[in-house]
Amino acid sequence: MRIAVTIFLTDETVTPVRLARELESRGYAGLYLPEHTHIPVDRTTPYPAGGDLPREYGRTLDPFVALGQAAAVTERLGLGTGITLVAQHDPIALAKQIATLDHLSGGRFTLGLGYGWNVEEAADHRVVWRTRRELVRDRMALMRALWSEEPTPYEGAFGSVRASHAHPKPAQKPRGPVTGPRTLVGGAAGPGLFAHIAEYADGWMPIGGRGLAESLPALRSVWADAGRDPAALQVVPYAVLPSPGKLARYAELGVEEVVVQLPPAGETEVLRVLDEYGSFLQARLGPRH
Repeated sequence: MRIAVTIFLTDETVTPVRLARELESRGYAGLYLPEHTHIPVDRTTPYPAGGDLPREYGRTLDPFVALGQAAAVTERLGLGTGITLVAQHDPIALAKQIATLDHLSGGRFTLGLGYGWNVEEAADHRVVWRTRRELVRDRMALMRALWSEEPTPYEGAFGSVRASHAHPKPAQKPRGPVTGPRTLVGGAAGPGLFAHIAEYADGWMPIGGRGLAESLPALRSVWADAGRDPAALQVVPYAVLPSPGKLARYAELGVEEVVVQLPPAGETEVLRVLDEYGSFLQARLGPRH
């Protein structure tokens, strides 16, 4: 099992360069970063975890800039987002950012994407909340057109692009219906989410990984009905607080990668937690992929 990490990197935490070097030298599989462009002060949307919204949400570094720094100082470390708020981006510009990062890193990028939870943040990006899932689906299709080997037009319900020269292309090659980097969709289990995963992604990124034993059969059924290769489905539990029992259970379910949570802290504290997680790394890290 591969062990990757996620962290809210901010202007107050360990730097991307320092963390990336430590992760690669210690044998961690990857670094995944979240995204929030801003947090409106006047907000009625509750924090999903309950209580007050933690300080780091309003201070996050741009994940693509931070991951670019991480890519420049590593050779093997996976680089991912957890998650990119696709609805809040211009898809033509986002396609260029993603393709550039995947190209420059030699195919190490994973696009973890999601639909968001903060209504006010999305509204400032002119996102109509009830349409955001279909908006993300549409923008993913537009980006796939730009990532295609040949100039390919796209006309969708929310956007369009002419057949265009758009380089660089992502380093990762097309597979089945997926064009572009490794793509994982975050969100709560359900038929709508699973249909989107089977349509345009490589797998699912469930936060915390609770209830996988119950939800995985449903996802696998939808995946198979879409004609996807059962062996190709990837499920990557995200923002996990690890324990030996939890990781063993994931392994029993066929999970090959887990993303564990680091605190949004300075260098000393982050390195201390990496030391604590080292026992899980040695016990669970399989052959490099």
